[in-house]
Amino acid sequence: MKKIPVSLQLYSLREEAKKYGYIEILRKVSEYGYPAVEFAGFYEKKPAEIRKALDDFCLKVSSCHGAVPKSDNIAAIVDAAKELGCRWHVTGFGPDSFTSEDDCKKNAAILQEGAAALKKEGIGLAMHNHWWEFDKKFNGKYPHQIVMDAAPDVYAQLDTYWTAVGGANVPEIIRQISKRIPLLHIKDGPINREQPMTAAGEGKMDFPKIINAANENVLEWLIVELDRCATDMFEAVRKSISYLVNNGFGRARD
Repeated sequence: MKKIPVSLQLYSLREEAKKYGYIEILRKVSEYGYPAVEFAGFYEKKPAEIRKALDDFCLKVSSCHGAVPKSDNIAAIVDAAKELGCRWHVTGFGPDSFTSEDDCKKNAAILQEGAAALKKEGIGLAMHNHWWEFDKKFNGKYPHQIVMDAAPDVYAQLDTYWTAVGGANVPEIIRQISKRIPLLHIKDGPINREQPMTAAGEGKMDFPKIINAANENVLEWLIVELDRCATDMFEAVRKSISYLVNNGFGRARD
């Protein structure tokens, strides 16, 4: 497996952003060696303002996490993506959206329509998962698999940790859809949704098996994310990219 560039989901530093400001957070992320970031909202700043800061700190945008693309928000999604130089829009659904096979197929149809619209603009749509796409099966298939089968233009941003929390075999899931995984969310911890996460390499996730299961010709970004942790978040973010780079999985900024 070649070294994959590492991005940071800025949701990890949402509390720090409130304290220090969004631009300062971008500067800090750049100092840690991250070549890119993934957005989950812009903290009341306009994409043009953010783009200037990204350029100042030599950061790219791996992806943007946001609303399910529909007719009333497609234009805004496209405009922001083009301003930021972002080619992946990421979205997902809550746990109540996967209570039956029919629900899964309805959501797949919504995603497929959004993916087709974004594709015309040169932007890919990826679905982000939590544990609820992998903690049950309908007719022998996980909800995640049902959606992916029914929405051929949709890619997966597989959250490796939540997939494990749901009870699925992460490397096996990756191998099944490796041609449709350009983005992997990397997070670590005790594989228990009630307990805090850790820096990558300090929990129970088997990242050598997980990352090596991916298709290196398709995988574009390893994206670090910590929903929460019991230690200093800045330190956990720094340790995570160090782990990925030092173990030969990830690539820092040149």
